[in-house]
Amino acid sequence: MRQTLITGTGSYLPERIITNDDLAARMDTSDEWIRQRTGIGQRHMVAEGQKTSDLAIAAGEKALEHAGLNATDLDCIIIATTTPDDTFPATAATVQAGLGASNAFAFDVQAVCAGFVYGLDVGDSMVKCGKANKALVIGAESFTRILDWEDRSTAVLFGDGAGAVVLEASEDHDGWGILSSTLYTDGRFKDILYVDGGVSSTGTVGHVRMKGREVFRHAVEKLSSSMEAALKISGLEASDVDWLVPHQANLRIIDSMQKKLNLDENKVVRTVHEHANTSAASIPLALDTAVADGRIKPGHVIAFEAIGGGLSWGAALARFGKP
Repeated sequence: MRQTLITGTGSYLPERIITNDDLAARMDTSDEWIRQRTGIGQRHMVAEGQKTSDLAIAAGEKALEHAGLNATDLDCIIIATTTPDDTFPATAATVQAGLGASNAFAFDVQAVCAGFVYGLDVGDSMVKCGKANKALVIGAESFTRILDWEDRSTAVLFGDGAGAVVLEASEDHDGWGILSSTLYTDGRFKDILYVDGGVSSTGTVGHVRMKGREVFRHAVEKLSSSMEAALKISGLEASDVDWLVPHQANLRIIDSMQKKLNLDENKVVRTVHEHANTSAASIPLALDTAVADGRIKPGHVIAFEAIGGGLSWGAALARFGKP
């Protein structure tokens, strides 16, 4: 049976850094207030004229280099983003051209902060059914472009960046690769995390609006149940997980998930302090950080989980690298 291996990772963060003190100079907040509630210390912001596709291309190039592939080797490119360059075409088309991936079909998926988990599931399905042999899945966001800088409750939470993984088909995998994934949506809760604009509703871009306490309440329960389902499908126990690489939204949610899974705190990758919530980019950013610094090694079992607007959420398990 064909299996989908994760063979490369890459990431990119814009050069400009906005610290908590920078935000405190323009709104009623403080470094202590932000860190205590979120764990965030800073975030990166796109430069004038820098687009989501630029971030995605930079991350994608690094992932391809890590996997030892050329862009022309790719069959498929999937971009998970809530902040596309244009209404159309898909940002993935711009990325395909920018990378020179002339043999790849390309499209976007949109599940906000859960976008990478959704994109990973779609890429896995493409590989397993034979539609693609080599795929690039990228989470990329210019989230600061949709923030209301007068709204302290959301402006301090988000940043910009991109992360990418290379997926490759394998017939001789010995139980490595993407082991399971679960996806869920409940549109009844769309009003607790949304953007108050849109092409067909207001004709405007709008800004992020969030009911933080309600999102937190849903996050812990829904992420726990989706991870339990992913573990059951794969036939694994939480104790089999080497690393939890969660959506980097809020340190309290991350810590709650660690306790729910009864994992050692040293088995959790935490990068939210460095780049804040980068939506669909946060999981692959955290993954690439831990691969680059040597914590995550080939053969390690990794658990991914995320929840975002929709509400949309999900989880996935993978044995990283090539056997």
